[in-house]
Amino acid sequence: MRALGALACGALGIYVGTFVNLLVDRVPEKKRVSPLRGGCRRCPDAADGPRRLPLVPWLLRRRCPTCGAAVSSRYGLVDVTTGLLFTATVLRFGADAALPAYLVFFASVLAVSLIDLEHQIIPNRIVYPTIMVCLPLLALAALVGGDLDSLVRAVVGAAGAWALLLMVHLASPSGMGFGDVRLAFVLGLFLGWLSLGHVVLGVFMGFVLGALIGLGLVLFSGRSRKDSVPFGPFLAAGAALTVFFGDPVIDWWLGV
Repeated sequence: MRALGALACGALGIYVGTFVNLLVDRVPEKKRVSPLRGGCRRCPDAADGPRRLPLVPWLLRRRCPTCGAAVSSRYGLVDVTTGLLFTATVLRFGADAALPAYLVFFASVLAVSLIDLEHQIIPNRIVYPTIMVCLPLLALAALVGGDLDSLVRAVVGAAGAWALLLMVHLASPSGMGFGDVRLAFVLGLFLGWLSLGHVVLGVFMGFVLGALIGLGLVLFSGRSRKDSVPFGPFLAAGAALTVFFGDPVIDWWLGV
């Protein structure tokens, strides 16, 4: 039964990936976005475009169905990635009441990560709505599951991650933007729902990934230490790895 649910949710994720692409294209340019309409960054206003099927313009003709412009393979890859994330989330949480919140979370952090990679910004137009949607969803999950402790941990985790990265930002404003601090609140919220140990591990993993990949760029791509590297994607990747694989690591850690 869970496998069927995972397949269905994966199909939903592929469709949601269309919206993620729309966010990546249009939010940095402060253009309108509608989850029911298609289009690309070249369209005059994708919110007025036609409905479209995800993957179809990329797999069949690699053209935007709204304006006919050629589109990159990123569109299809994001659709597939979102579908895989949704499938993995169902396999991780099953029919847990917190599942809808985690689906919104992964779609949002994927969009934020791609925007940060391309534009080196973490847009408030995604971060703040994610918080406003997910806090009520987690509160509802806590009420349905009779688990208010998880909600309290989520809020504590969000505040703790925000405070930690705020201190890093204040110590080195050029090394970490305030957008990363805002993103840390969202990540801490969902890691804290699982446990405060997940918050610690997730933030730690983000810093480790950032350090390793940053070092690799310096060694192998000709970048210097002064070149800026967006940190949001590393934080998001560390959080995602911790959500899916953190339990055995934390059990080992606590058992040492």
